Formats: sequence, C-alpha cells, structure tokens
Amino acid sequence: MDAKNMNVYIASPRGFCAGVDRAIQIVEIALEKYGAPVYVRHEIVHNKFVVEGLKKRGAIFVDELDEVPEDVPVVFSAHGVPKSVPEEARRRRMLYVDATCPLVSKVHREAERHEKSGTRIIMIGHSGHAEVVGTMGQVGEGRIMLVETLQDVERLELENSANLAYITQTTLSLDDTADIIAALKIKFPHIQGPKKEDICYATTNRQGAVKVLAEKAEAVLIIGASNSSNSRRLVEVARRQGCKSMLIQRARDIDWDWLSGVDNVGISAGASAPEVLVEEVIEAFRGRYNIRLESVMTVEENVRFRLPAILLKES
Repeated sequence: MDAKNMNVYIASPRGFCAGVDRAIQIVEIALEKYGAPVYVRHEIVHNKFVVEGLKKRGAIFVDELDEVPEDVPVVFSAHGVPKSVPEEARRRRMLYVDATCPLVSKVHREAERHEKSGTRIIMIGHSGHAEVVGTMGQVGEGRIMLVETLQDVERLELENSANLAYITQTTLSLDDTADIIAALKIKFPHIQGPKKEDICYATTNRQGAVKVLAEKAEAVLIIGASNSSNSRRLVEVARRQGCKSMLIQRARDIDWDWLSGVDNVGISAGASAPEVLVEEVIEAFRGRYNIRLESVMTVEENVRFRLPAILLKES
C-alpha cells in the first residue's frame, strides 16, 4: 500500500535563539577551561535533551548554591537569578559565570532603575517561572507586583498610581501581553513602559512564523519542553489562529492518531530546542508518509551575544 502524501511546513526562524546558544556555549567552554565537574544552578535552558547532553560532558545541575562544593565553578542559567544568588557566590568566594540572557539582563536593569527612582513596578509574567523569580529578585521585597491575566489587572488596587511602570517577562504571548498592557494603560493612564518592548526578538519572530504556519497547516507541532514558556506560547499562538496544535519534546511523543485526516502539518521549535530534534521529527514523518517539505521563512535572524569576559581570559 502506497504511503499517504503529507505536506510538511517547517517554520523559519525556529529553535535556538542567541541567548540559549550563548548559555550552552558558556557551559561547554567552562567544561573545557576548568575541567569537569562544572556545576549549573537550575537547568541552563528548559530542554531535557540539552541538559542530559551537558550532564554526559561533566555538568552537574543543582537547585541552589548550597549544593555546590567549594573550589568548583558554577554557572547561572539563561533565565537569570535574584541578586541574592551572586551575592552569596561572592560571599563564598566562588568562581561563577553568569549565563543570563542579555535581553533578560536588560529587564533586570529596568527594574533597578525604577526602584532607584521610587517608581512602583508591575511585572507581567508567569508566577514561579525562573525568569520572573530572577527579575523580581533584582529589587526589594514588595517593590514589584506580578500580574498574569486581565483579571489580575482588574483586581489591582493602588492608593497612589502616579509613579508606576510595567516590565514584562521576555517569553510571553505577544497578543496576550498587548491586551494586558492596554488594560493597564486604561486603569493607570500615567503608567510608564519600557522604551523598547521587553518581549525578546526570538519570541516575537517565532510567534510570527507560527502564525503564518497556522494559515497553511491543519495541525502544528511545537518541539519544546513542557516547562518552556516560549514553547508553550507557540502552541497558544497556533490555536489562537484556529489551528490545532500540540507540544512534543521529541519524535517519540508524536500522537499519530491525533494527525489522522491531516494532510498539511506545520512544525516549529521553541527557543531552547536544538535543531537535531527538528530533524528527528521530520525523519519520523518520512518513515510514515510520502512528505513534501517546505520551509516557511518569515524573517532572517543574525543576532549574536558576546561571551562573558571571564571565559575569554587566558588561564
């Protein structure tokens, strides 16, 4: 019996962003420079495949610094950390390398500036996410209020809203965030915003590509981890366009019954998913269907971030 024909549309851009690529390089270079083991506080990026690969090379992942022994290097994850973490590392005279994405660091600096000027801060983000915890930890307790939904905005009660600003997590849904910002501006007309939006270029670009993908496909698969905020937002973007969508970590997670009756499928990957997993998914489709592969390019990316100076110094 001949294999069924299937049109497979691949989003471009997809997968690794500059911040993720830099963070992984930081761990790899630290392993080369200092030798194993190198400790990493939290997952360097939210992808088990990447984390397991680094473990095999000698990286040890921990939740907190008190799990790191003396005289070994430690790397902070790409999501950023509260100020208390590097302060503790300095107190213990630890050798640490900060792999925080520069675009997350930009939001940290915004929070610090607002605190210094006495401005109250509203952060739009997801409670408990590593990036949100890190950003809220840049300023004193009680200086940032977190909102996740329009309902949270409605519930906000402030005695003095004349000196107020908002910042956002970098991996949010563009559409949802725009709605929340609009609601904040209606409720607090004098609220300040960032000069340039906090949602990062890669999040913006990947969501834009998935919107186009969803116009062509009947179903969209997003490759990424379940705890990856930007990957989960891509699923939401496709669904908002009226296209069914599912998050998978790799090819073995594909629900082939879910694709029954589908002739056009789209594939993209979150910013922490390596290209090898995209290729694995494409090969899985080749094993079942007679596929016609088409790249859907929406924008070219050429962003690169510099590595921390500590890794570039001669030993």
